[in-house]
Amino acid sequence: MPAPGKRVDPYGNYNFTVEIDGITRAAFHEASGLDSMLDVIEHREGGDNITPRKLPGMAKYSNIVLKWGITDDAQLWSWHADIVAGKPVQRKNGSIVLRDRDGSEKVRWNFVQAWPAKWSGPALSAEGNDVAIETLELAHEGLVKA
Repeated sequence: MPAPGKRVDPYGNYNFTVEIDGITRAAFHEASGLDSMLDVIEHREGGDNITPRKLPGMAKYSNIVLKWGITDDAQLWSWHADIVAGKPVQRKNGSIVLRDRDGSEKVRWNFVQAWPAKWSGPALSAEGNDVAIETLELAHEGLVKA
């Protein structure tokens, strides 16, 4: 915890790495979907008719969305293609790591039991000059800020 009155700047969102078991992909353009939510269960009790009680229900996690510029590296595509071809789902654990300007790890979000639920190829245009971007959505069963 910083000393009282000491300025603490937030970290930039541009310096991050993604780690997935057995996949050594070096760089990503974007990583999103770091969220969770709880279902709200409303329960009404006899004699208390003004407002229902609200209780926490099942936790749900959004898919993690990874975007990267297309290269010759096909590890993520192959992981998805194997499932499409009917092979058994290979679930993997991983992390998204936020780093400071010096590259030191500052915040880590660990996800578990992930598998590629959706792949999207690039939007191609003969008039464009942008990098061709692939997208992979990972369904997972839990997210923890470490």
